[in-house]
Amino acid sequence: MDRIFKIGTRGSDLALWQANHVASKLNEAGYQTEIKIIKTQGDNILNLRLDKLEGKGFFTKELEEHLLAGDIDLAVHSHKDLPTENPPGLFISAVSEREDPSEVLLILKDCVDTSKKLSVKHNGLVGTSSNRRQSQISSVRPDLEFEDLRGNVNTRIQKLRDENYDAIVLAKAGVSRLNLDLSEFYIETIEPVAEMIPAPAQGVLAVQIREGDSELDAVLKEVIHNQEVANCISVERKVLNLFNGGCHMPLGSYCKKEDDIYKVWTSKANEAEEFVDRLYLESETTEGLAEIIVSKFDYPNRNLPKKVFISRELSEYSYFARAMAKHEIEIDARSLIKTVPTIHKIDSYIFKHFDWIFFNSKNAIEYFFNLDPVLPKNIKFGVVGRGSEDALRLVVGRVPDFIGESSDTAEIAEEFATVANGTNVLFPLAKDSLRSIVKGLSPDTKIKELVVYETILLDDVDKSYADVLVFTSPSNVEAYFENNLLDPEQKIVSIGASTGKKLEEINITSYILPASPDEIGLAEAVFGIDIK
Repeated sequence: MDRIFKIGTRGSDLALWQANHVASKLNEAGYQTEIKIIKTQGDNILNLRLDKLEGKGFFTKELEEHLLAGDIDLAVHSHKDLPTENPPGLFISAVSEREDPSEVLLILKDCVDTSKKLSVKHNGLVGTSSNRRQSQISSVRPDLEFEDLRGNVNTRIQKLRDENYDAIVLAKAGVSRLNLDLSEFYIETIEPVAEMIPAPAQGVLAVQIREGDSELDAVLKEVIHNQEVANCISVERKVLNLFNGGCHMPLGSYCKKEDDIYKVWTSKANEAEEFVDRLYLESETTEGLAEIIVSKFDYPNRNLPKKVFISRELSEYSYFARAMAKHEIEIDARSLIKTVPTIHKIDSYIFKHFDWIFFNSKNAIEYFFNLDPVLPKNIKFGVVGRGSEDALRLVVGRVPDFIGESSDTAEIAEEFATVANGTNVLFPLAKDSLRSIVKGLSPDTKIKELVVYETILLDDVDKSYADVLVFTSPSNVEAYFENNLLDPEQKIVSIGASTGKKLEEINITSYILPASPDEIGLAEAVFGIDIK
């Protein structure tokens, strides 16, 4: 083919990387390309917040105009920057495979506090131009302050270097593509859906062409297009479209396919300063999925629970408590168990032989460190759930080296085995623990269990008449149903699979399993419940 494909792009380093990435794929397949740089409204106006710019295509409009005029044959966009509807005469021919949609916090080293979630010091100033990022970060760290941050990646990093902020937030994919030396900063990765749900289509490139260019469309479908990614982001983009949102809407939507099931996380607020609502849904098909998601956020027309019981004590600052308070949902929060230590002293000599210490609960962390152990500096920590991560941060100021985020401990065991098999692992745990993680490790892994506490069930637990019962451990299930029955209309949320198995032992098989065994996962599950 003699045709030279003209590729239009913005002129930033990141946009040029994206255009060159597409060009190299085409070149490798035997096609000729050339790149044309086009300035956009978003590049020219740097003194306004993104949500103050008119329209929704301020990083794409000029590229589309050149494409319609025939000056270029294809435009390469960061898919999350595109409006959900194409201008007449244009369409998305191909989408790339998805790069890591995580976010990264770059933090000045003297502004780091690893005892806190996200590691930014108390009342720190965070730079971001994204309402989505601000709403989600402030929901888990309400003490933080935010200021607008504009410019290309290098400009943003220089503003941090100049100490205009204590920390800034960037997309991990962009930082990785530019291969920047960031060793002068403390870097904290915010994994997808943990504390931050990505923007719709984040990490994906879109290749836009003119309608009727069947020759180029066929080439792009063969060389660039990833249909599985297209299926997933079609849900995310449809959610964005149904909310009639643009880049400035505080909306996150992330869909992935696992074992033939589409798993979708969505977060939405009305403004950057508002506590977010989060939802998790699963479906075997993408058909109608976006419509179901959007309907769940129409809570004035939904019957949300009026009262929720949770089997743990909560402070008013807990994520779950604040998520319920937003919708005036009354909380009956009380633990149905008490814990007591089983040992009070230990010889720290034994710890020098271990590579990992793995905690499956906040209680295990607290009772273990109450022993004042002297640990090797290079020892690694693994935990189950973000709640245990917070406890480890608070107690010893350490960020875990491994965090099991699934509600299924068998899945966590499988993931942990990939990094811990063949090493020496210490498990501080409760007496009569289920040992789910231990069982998932290989025979060549040296394991020692250290029973640091035991659980005692409370007697004569009062029945809750709440619409939703949230159980946070198998022991709490056992304590509650010792003398109480489940009302037919009550819904049950189980924090994880182990707690769910305890429910099944007493013939309660209809329960909701959150996506993650933490307060965010529990809040997502309750928000998705409709009461008749």
